Amino acid sequence: MVDRVTSLEVFVKVAGSGSLSAAARVMGLSQTMVTKHIAALETRLGVKLFHRSTRRLSLTDGGRDYLESIERILAELEAADSAVSADRFEPRGTLRLNAPVSFGTRQIAPLLDEFTRRHPHLTADLGLNDRLVDLAEEGWDLAVRIGTLEDSSLLARRIVACSTVLAAAPAYLETHGTPKTVGDLAGHNCLGYTLSRTTGPDRWAFGSRGDTVIAISGNMRSNNGDALRAAAVAGQGIVYQPTFIVDDDLRAGTLVPIQLDQPTIEFGGIYAVYLPDRNPPAKVRAFIDFMVERFAPIPPWDLPFTSERRIHGRG
Repeated sequence: MVDRVTSLEVFVKVAGSGSLSAAARVMGLSQTMVTKHIAALETRLGVKLFHRSTRRLSLTDGGRDYLESIERILAELEAADSAVSADRFEPRGTLRLNAPVSFGTRQIAPLLDEFTRRHPHLTADLGLNDRLVDLAEEGWDLAVRIGTLEDSSLLARRIVACSTVLAAAPAYLETHGTPKTVGDLAGHNCLGYTLSRTTGPDRWAFGSRGDTVIAISGNMRSNNGDALRAAAVAGQGIVYQPTFIVDDDLRAGTLVPIQLDQPTIEFGGIYAVYLPDRNPPAKVRAFIDFMVERFAPIPPWDLPFTSERRIHGRG
């Protein structure tokens, strides 16, 4: 069975040269194979494409009409091949990027202007949600995931550690006192995160290995870290959050870090995950490298705390 695209290419070469043997030489095929390709085309179409004489082949009326269409199709096919190949070397097209709501809003969105200015042939499509998206089914090129990754077929690159902090508003601490030990948290209003996959909304883990787990309670829970941050800033209670959510408040003093007798945990890491491909598109590689450049080895949200306050995982 002959390859259809090759048959079309053979037809164009024969039409241009007017000779089976000339087309065979140009394409590196035998004259017999060139003849088979032309015969297969004519059989499939039910149309005679060439007038044959002892010296030269000439196109029939049907052949001339077919040639015009096929030249356009082959040019479009070559352009499509070139575009796909170019995607391997130059970031272009649309980068469909998914990230958790708080991290994407606070840390990714502000960087996209710089990233797209670096790569003017690229457009960023940022999707924000806190569920685990299916990259293949939903058409995402790349996702940012935070915590400890589950086993999957996806490829992953760890960008940076995810530090955490226990914090409350000055007004809350003035009214209720500052806890000194993890046991003291039993007497405080602790705001729980309902999407926690490690301990759930009713328990917090402490210690270098996260092996000190205590029960907590409070009058508010949420599936969004920024909602908990806002409640804590308003003086409602104590939050246990990644530093990338509360860094601005810690710098401004609207939240105060709380040091207990056990350190807060390092919440896994911040990862870029993408579909398995030995040669991922340039747009995916470029954004991963960009995140490493901007966030590693110490991300900007942790820099104020490395020398001024001791937060677990950052000295």
